[in-house]
Amino acid sequence: MGNRSSILLVNKPSGITSFASLGTIKRTVDPKVGHAGTLDKFAQGLMIVLTGSMTKLNVLFSTMDKRYRATICFGEETDTLDPEGEIIATGTIPSLETIKEAIHKHFIGEIQQKPPQYSALHIQGKRASALAREGKVVEMESRPISVYSFEPISFDGKFLVADIHVSKGTYIRSLARDLALACNSRGYLVALTRTQIGPYQLDEACLSQDTDLLLASVDNTDELMKRVDSLSLLEVGDELLFSLGNGQYPTQYSTIRHAEHDTYAAVYSKDGILRCVLDLQQQKIIAQIHSFSARTSR
Repeated sequence: MGNRSSILLVNKPSGITSFASLGTIKRTVDPKVGHAGTLDKFAQGLMIVLTGSMTKLNVLFSTMDKRYRATICFGEETDTLDPEGEIIATGTIPSLETIKEAIHKHFIGEIQQKPPQYSALHIQGKRASALAREGKVVEMESRPISVYSFEPISFDGKFLVADIHVSKGTYIRSLARDLALACNSRGYLVALTRTQIGPYQLDEACLSQDTDLLLASVDNTDELMKRVDSLSLLEVGDELLFSLGNGQYPTQYSTIRHAEHDTYAAVYSKDGILRCVLDLQQQKIIAQIHSFSARTSR
């Protein structure tokens, strides 16, 4: 069993849960595993997986915007708004012109979105999906989300394929439902691929079952961390490494990059190795990269 703090880009296949896709990582990289946003069982694509001390840094990655390739079926709506549910309503199928007009008028910019009833959100201490499966009517409160772009790619008269760029917290299943309703139709999400999270692309990811690539990917952690543009980057001299490794907040450092909000910072030594991550407001280390880096611990 491994013991490495890392950021991993994982390509989750459809047909398995996000939790199930982490099993190999727990056994080979680090038993402590977290993620920065799950995917539904029917969906596939990019997940950011954090291991070891990096699991404390979910706040840096969970707020990133996301891009998807979505396939929406018009004319039918399922209770779960995905292909695993039961059809509960039907409607006429709109034209592509009607769909494009609805997107332009109602689904670009900041909008209010009501999450799906079948979701992991908690209502009065219980998951909404669990309440829905018990036959209880769950009233989901609308919340603001942002749709940066919604580009139709193809339409065969029933199925729309589109590329969608959205803020955190957006449910593409709800977008499918609401777009269809705006077209006086019904709809649900047939297929979904997450293609990007923040600066990270799907084509950089490896399958969670590919142990050789997973272990090789651990060494990319330093580079992946530097691509978090909301994170300041600091450098410390060799004389501070011992105290830093013992949890002492650095008293001297040079700034490599200053982030706009200046809340968190990654600390590197002069050899370019990631040492820890700081909370600059609280002046404390929130993630110690054990043995100073995954690379030097092996």
